[in-house]
Amino acid sequence: MSRLRNQLDRLERHFAKGGRYEKFGALFEMVDTLLYSPKDITAGAPHVRDAVDLKRVMILVVIAATPCVLMALWNTGYQANLAMAGMGLDSAGGWRGSVLDLFAIGYDPDSVMASAIHGLLYFLPIYLITLLVGGAWEVLFALQRNHEVNEGFLVTSLLYALILPPDLPWWQVAVGISFGVVIGKEVFGGTGKNILNPALLGRAFLYFAYPAEISGDAAWVAVDGYTGATALAVAAESGIAGLTNTGATWMSAFLGTTPGSLGETSTLAALVGGALLILSGVASWRIILGVFIGMVITAILFNAVGGSYPLGTMPWYWHLVLGGFAFGMVFMATDPVTAAQTDPGRWVFGLLIGALTVIVRVTNPAFPEAIMMAILFANLFAPVIDQIVIRLHLRRRQRRHV
Repeated sequence: MSRLRNQLDRLERHFAKGGRYEKFGALFEMVDTLLYSPKDITAGAPHVRDAVDLKRVMILVVIAATPCVLMALWNTGYQANLAMAGMGLDSAGGWRGSVLDLFAIGYDPDSVMASAIHGLLYFLPIYLITLLVGGAWEVLFALQRNHEVNEGFLVTSLLYALILPPDLPWWQVAVGISFGVVIGKEVFGGTGKNILNPALLGRAFLYFAYPAEISGDAAWVAVDGYTGATALAVAAESGIAGLTNTGATWMSAFLGTTPGSLGETSTLAALVGGALLILSGVASWRIILGVFIGMVITAILFNAVGGSYPLGTMPWYWHLVLGGFAFGMVFMATDPVTAAQTDPGRWVFGLLIGALTVIVRVTNPAFPEAIMMAILFANLFAPVIDQIVIRLHLRRRQRRHV
């Protein structure tokens, strides 16, 4: 490793200001800081010294998302193998079927290994395409602006991949992350300046641009010819009674053994990751709790009012486990860049997301997965919420000194 360090040190002058390859300095810096800790450190007083830097924060988020990734691998393959067994299929077909047949992996839904490997063959291409295409945009803008390539995209790419259907066409994966990175972040100046969550924005773009591939009964189980609605879609159409009639249980929804996006189905996995983010101080517990409270209060109000909406009578604990609510609450709403920054503002921000999610779910059955749009809507109002909080605080201070 010392030889590599010495080699990088010798090359550094060529990429520094005035060097032969100055315009590629951002690319060199990206590789250097990816392999080694950056040289820029806090030497001493009066500066605050902290062991937590952006790279460590990103690593913590990736670790927190690991349970969702593992669940994505197993459940994607499990749902596919289960559907294949029901349809009497002996092979998945295509290149995935060739790989599984070559290594005699099999398609037994009761085999954890068979399901996980089958799911890996769907998750890995989506994640690699996201990483390569989105990373290319990051590097391109960094070179043009002579800025550092930020590690934050590693988290954006992972979260984006986890909120996509397993059989989404690869070219749409590339288009979605391109829109999220370029329109959602780079046009605002890059990392730390965006007002919308890039991963969610890319997913929202795909939803409205290609609704047939990003929603509907054929989008969630990776088997050609198989159709089956998600638990949330069934509940939106037939209510909680219709959902339970399909054999779905609250525990299966909580554990995540249901069709859905790659990493959103397991509430348990999301909550485990959320606990780590809260304990490490990376995520704001006020936002997470605010989203939860906003959802509970709004769901109880709809339960009390009743009405003709199928989801109007669904208890709050079902809202928690259906769709991507828990994943969005933990990983998307707590984005430190696009969320509110003041403590009171975080409460309002979270309450707004939770309430909007239930309102849209109940009143618009055509769009039951509302957590995505609720977070993006709250992102737009986060600066306004913080501004109001600051003005109210200044007004109280002025009154005390009058």
